[in-house]
Amino acid sequence: MADPPVCCRPCATCLLCLYSCQWITAKKEKRRGLKTTKCDCSWFLFLFCVFVFTLVWLYFAIIILNDFHNFNEFIFKQRKLWLDWSLVLLIATATLITYSTVLLVLALCLQLCGQPLKLHWLHKTLLILTALVVAAAFTGLGIKWAEEWRSARISLQATGPFLHIGIVGGMTLLAWPLASFIYRTCNTGLKVFLLLVYCTAMIMLYLAPLGITSPCIMEENQLPPKPALVGHRGAPMLAPENTLMSLHKAVDCDVQVFETDVMVSADGVPFLMHDEELTRTTNVQAVFPERAALNSTAFNWTDLQQLDAGSWFLERRPFPTAQSLSAGDRYQVTKQRIPSLEEALEAAKQSNISIMFDLRPENHSDYQSFVNATLEVILRSGIPLQQVLWLPDRFREQVKQQAPSVQQVYGRKRLQNEKEPLLHVNLPYQDMSSEEIRQYRQDNISVNLYVVNQPWLFSVLWCSGVSSVTTNACQVLKEMKHPIWLLPSSTYLMIWIVVDCTSLLAILWAFLLLK
Repeated sequence: MADPPVCCRPCATCLLCLYSCQWITAKKEKRRGLKTTKCDCSWFLFLFCVFVFTLVWLYFAIIILNDFHNFNEFIFKQRKLWLDWSLVLLIATATLITYSTVLLVLALCLQLCGQPLKLHWLHKTLLILTALVVAAAFTGLGIKWAEEWRSARISLQATGPFLHIGIVGGMTLLAWPLASFIYRTCNTGLKVFLLLVYCTAMIMLYLAPLGITSPCIMEENQLPPKPALVGHRGAPMLAPENTLMSLHKAVDCDVQVFETDVMVSADGVPFLMHDEELTRTTNVQAVFPERAALNSTAFNWTDLQQLDAGSWFLERRPFPTAQSLSAGDRYQVTKQRIPSLEEALEAAKQSNISIMFDLRPENHSDYQSFVNATLEVILRSGIPLQQVLWLPDRFREQVKQQAPSVQQVYGRKRLQNEKEPLLHVNLPYQDMSSEEIRQYRQDNISVNLYVVNQPWLFSVLWCSGVSSVTTNACQVLKEMKHPIWLLPSSTYLMIWIVVDCTSLLAILWAFLLLK
């Protein structure tokens, strides 16, 4: 057996200093007879597990960015504090993954250089803290945001083939320090155990593509039409949400539907507003400080018209795009007021787009009067009723009788033995599988899924055949002329074979070269 590779003394000393926090030369170490003990091996295994654990959390953090604006709104509702928490998430996650990665690389280099793995107690403490922080993050995600687990499953349809290639590559590189360790250790049982674990893991990885499914593995000619875009409260990345400016920006993004939320003022005027309180999207605290905590429906229309519904967008910057507005757009933002439903319907009619809305709050004692007031405005507006998409479930039958041409959109899946077939459904994107989307499409049921902001998610839903998506990022999705990736099954099979064969040859080379 050849001697293990030995680094130059300065390199070994530097690696030991960073990993063990001790300035000991390789020569002194040999004289002292320091060796990697079972305890040191256990800490290396713990380091590897923390690295994988943190890497998985990084993947989740990237995936949940699609829905993070909802989290920002939730925190504001609870604490009245606005901050783009996605930046905090990404900075913290990047710090943790960088630290664990650097430690792991140091350990692997030390192993290749034939040096002992003496992890310093400070690194041990920080590794335990890293593991606890990531575990707490996963626990919080499971308790408060459980639907993101379904988002992660959907994301694997977009990233599965590439994750497979990346993991195979990483495990292949791991063959070098593993081979070095196996040839140097005298413990036969440990050798057999490590080889069995490694070989089992690689075999599973080589066969993993058999279980990878993605709607984007298809022939080019099978790709469904691009989903239509529904502007979520307009174009909220380009203008204050639920304002006429937001509607017009959405029209510029070629959206086909303006999605909004309607409330009814104390004197019976329907207006656009999402939150039950006015504090997030208006200056109500400055104009009516003693009434700021009241429900939006407690204000009459005259009071609502006094509020600035735009300046908050420049002050809080709910999306990074708010920083890049032109001077003209910034001026226009400051002039925005809360629009009435009548104004929104007129703008939709002039722009020839549809309007879809929820009527809030559904638990209000005067909800039926809200429905009546809203219907009255719709019928008086002169907008073609086919351009109105009605979401509220309560008093739906009344709406069908008074305005039969209004399109009824349901926030649920179809039921068995449905008396009246559904024509339009509006659901969270996590609630429908690719198979269900295809089946609804075959049955001529229009499926709109919300809220879809990231190109990877839009690509998966496009390949699945969804009819439309509600989005905050209409300016981004508008520019997509094709899914991010589309692979014929034959091409994917060829890539799978090439990757696995290349990996196998590299592993054999590592073991033969270091023998």
